[in-house]
Amino acid sequence: MFPIIDPEEDYLTIVAAEEKIAATESQRKREIEEAQANMKALVKLLEAARISSKRPASVPSEQAHAKVLNELDRTKLDLMKSISDMESHVASQEAELTKLKDEAHRLEEYDPAAEHTKELAGSALRLRMYEKLGFEPVFDKKGVLMKMLVHSAQSGDLHVVPMDGQKSDFEQSRHLWKLASS
Repeated sequence: MFPIIDPEEDYLTIVAAEEKIAATESQRKREIEEAQANMKALVKLLEAARISSKRPASVPSEQAHAKVLNELDRTKLDLMKSISDMESHVASQEAELTKLKDEAHRLEEYDPAAEHTKELAGSALRLRMYEKLGFEPVFDKKGVLMKMLVHSAQSGDLHVVPMDGQKSDFEQSRHLWKLASS
């Protein structure tokens, strides 16, 4: 008869089961360690993503950034206006400079002595005509007309008429011509 229980076979079955349990346990332990290592890496990655998603302290908030941009735009517009004003001022100054250069050129070519000679010739001619008509002006030291000597053409009389400005120019000239024609 056969023995109903074979201890050796049972022993081998138990040893095989224990080895299989040990192998499964070591594989599970390894899988758990890998899962924990993977989880730690994912936690670090999550933390890094969380930190990178937050705005750093050195970067201003969205409202502060918008405020800075608005201020920079305002400054830009002010600078553009200032530049435009300066350019128009420069243009007007250049126009004035051109005008002054033209005036300086004209004055350099101007001969005051010749102009004065023309005026003197005209003044002398007028005085000569007045004398021929019977009028002789008398000037003071400053060249201001003080009185007029009027020679009457018909009677030959000499009349002294003060030129003090009490009569209007029209009345004064009418009076002088009346004396000259008497």
